Amino acid sequence: MIFNKDTASKTAELLLQINAIKLNSKNPFTWASGWKSPIYCDNRVILSFPAIRNFVRDEFAKNIEKQFGKPDVIAGVATGAIGIGMLVAQELGLPFVYVRPEPKKHGRMNQVEGFLQKGQNVVVVEDLISTGKSSLLAVEALKNEGANVKGMAAIFSYGFQVATDNFKEAKVNLYTLSNYDSLITLAVEKKYIAEDEQETLEEWRKNPSEWNVEV
Repeated sequence: MIFNKDTASKTAELLLQINAIKLNSKNPFTWASGWKSPIYCDNRVILSFPAIRNFVRDEFAKNIEKQFGKPDVIAGVATGAIGIGMLVAQELGLPFVYVRPEPKKHGRMNQVEGFLQKGQNVVVVEDLISTGKSSLLAVEALKNEGANVKGMAAIFSYGFQVATDNFKEAKVNLYTLSNYDSLITLAVEKKYIAEDEQETLEEWRKNPSEWNVEV
C-alpha cells in the first residue's frame, strides 16, 4: 500500500471534522458483516462538503498520475465511489465508467457501465478498503471486459493484513489518501479520542472479526 504521510494526516483530519469517520470504542458500531467495530467510515459524506470533496478530487488527480501514469479511463466502484470517481475523471479530462457489485439481472446485463474499449488503461477509484474483496471483484470485472487495470486509488484503508495479502495475491497496486494508523495518531494528537482508547482501537484492528468490548 502506497501513501503520503502529510496527505494521510490531512485527509484523516478532514474526515474526522465532517464525521465521515466516527470513533467510539465504548459503544461500538455493527458492520453489515456483523463485526463489532469502534470505528465507522462513511466517505459519501465528503460529497456534501465542496471544499473537502475538491481536496480529495485534487489529491486523487495529482497522485493517480504520479503513481500510475495518466490512464485512459477512470472507473468508480459502485456505489460509494461513483461520485468522487466522476469528479476525478472530470479533473483529469478522462472518460468515466463505474462497476456494479454484480451484473444487472435485466437489459444488457452489464456489470461495467459506460463506454470501455478492450486494452484501455484504467485506474480504479474506491472510497474504502476493508478486506479488499469487493474492490478486487471490481478489478476482476474490468479485466473481464478487456481493461488493463493499472492500479487502485482509495480514500481510506483500515490496513488489515488480509487486505494487504489480497491485493498482493491479485497483483494490484493500491494507493490510499489516508489509513488507519494515520487516523489514530491524529485522533490522539487532536484529542478526538482519549489516549486510553488508543489501545482498544489498535487491538480491534489486529483481529476485527473476533473483537468485542467487555460488557
